[in-house]
Amino acid sequence: MSGRVFHRRLGHEYPAVARGQGVYLYDTKGKRYLDAAGGALVVNIGHGVPEIAEAMVAQARQVSFAHGTQFTSQPLETYAAELGDVSPIPDPWLYLVSGGSEATETALKLARQVCVARGEAGRYKIVARWSSYHGSTLGALSASGRTPLRRPFAPLLADFVHIPPAYCYRCPFGRAYPSCDLACADALEAEVLRQGPETVAAFIAEPVVGATLAAAVPPPEYWPRLREICDQHGVLLIADEVMTGMGRTGKWFAIEHWNAMPDVLVTAKGASGGYFPLGLVLAREELVEAIRNGPGNFTHGFTYANGVMGAAVGLAVLRHLRAHDLVPASARMGEVLLRELGSLRDLPSVGDVRGLGLMAGVELVADKASKCPFPRAQRVAEQVQAEAMARGVIVYYGTGLADGIDGDAVLLGPPFIVTAAQIDEVVGVLRESIVAAVGG
Repeated sequence: MSGRVFHRRLGHEYPAVARGQGVYLYDTKGKRYLDAAGGALVVNIGHGVPEIAEAMVAQARQVSFAHGTQFTSQPLETYAAELGDVSPIPDPWLYLVSGGSEATETALKLARQVCVARGEAGRYKIVARWSSYHGSTLGALSASGRTPLRRPFAPLLADFVHIPPAYCYRCPFGRAYPSCDLACADALEAEVLRQGPETVAAFIAEPVVGATLAAAVPPPEYWPRLREICDQHGVLLIADEVMTGMGRTGKWFAIEHWNAMPDVLVTAKGASGGYFPLGLVLAREELVEAIRNGPGNFTHGFTYANGVMGAAVGLAVLRHLRAHDLVPASARMGEVLLRELGSLRDLPSVGDVRGLGLMAGVELVADKASKCPFPRAQRVAEQVQAEAMARGVIVYYGTGLADGIDGDAVLLGPPFIVTAAQIDEVVGVLRESIVAAVGG
């Protein structure tokens, strides 16, 4: 299909999508694709769910837009209340936006304004991690540690502080768990002390790293230790659950796996299941009260912030997830997915298989013993994705895992309604695609 659309990958020939149903997408030529990536780990309840479309139509017939500085709405208020039933933050306050990047921007500004409201105006620094991704706006990208995406915009980015990630397969400290003594977590305290605790507002991180490290899961003591460090030094803890939230890892939010309650939580993607642009910020009550009792206004906003359509869709998706027990399904089918993906370890180019729930990564290497990556010029991850798509399976790829340039991986995140038979198909196609791309 030719036209005047400014696509992300210029020169790439895209098929035209026609419809979706369950775990499948269909193009205009009738070809069927098993969406093993949920787009970009967005689609959790499946494509083509009638009641979500019906909720959108019903809300649009009543009112589709009212500005957040002028009105609230019943869908928004109800959504905030029902999110409290599943949130790891007790009785959270909700700020609704249009996507993950906006949610991150909101959380960063919230952290800063809370510090000012508390009389700690010297706290302005944000600590994040390398090999992370928090969004594409300049503030969110400044927090991100995904170097291929940062590189073109480096002169524009704010000077945020970064520490090494929790990446056990390629430990940045050259250690091995559990004898590592959790150096990746202690790096946060070392950096806070180096910067001066009185200058640090917040620490932001993904509970399970998404595309940048292909579902890298930290050691079990990692998040409790981060919570302890933040408490000790008065630093707000922001959990970026844009990709991991709303059931993706087998719990409503990934941070629940380690019982480490954040101060602020951001999520998107699965919040609407792909049916509407939607992102959320959930915050502890005392943070909102600090602003209410201080300046009185949150100096921040977007046109569609706290919008009625987004709230109506988010509420419908939340209720669908609960009514159909899809979060337990994610946990159950995630075990199947990781077990089946483990069979790929016999391929010489598969260095690691990892993940949590229906969020799984396969890291590809040129040499398994040394973990030497393929050179970026070979574009291995892109080749694997293209081979899989040609075979009717959609996977998501990541690059730069080893050093910000080299290092390839495939990320999987199918809808929670996926079956064991469909997982078998995905793993079989992925095996064929890896072999076709690199010979095994």
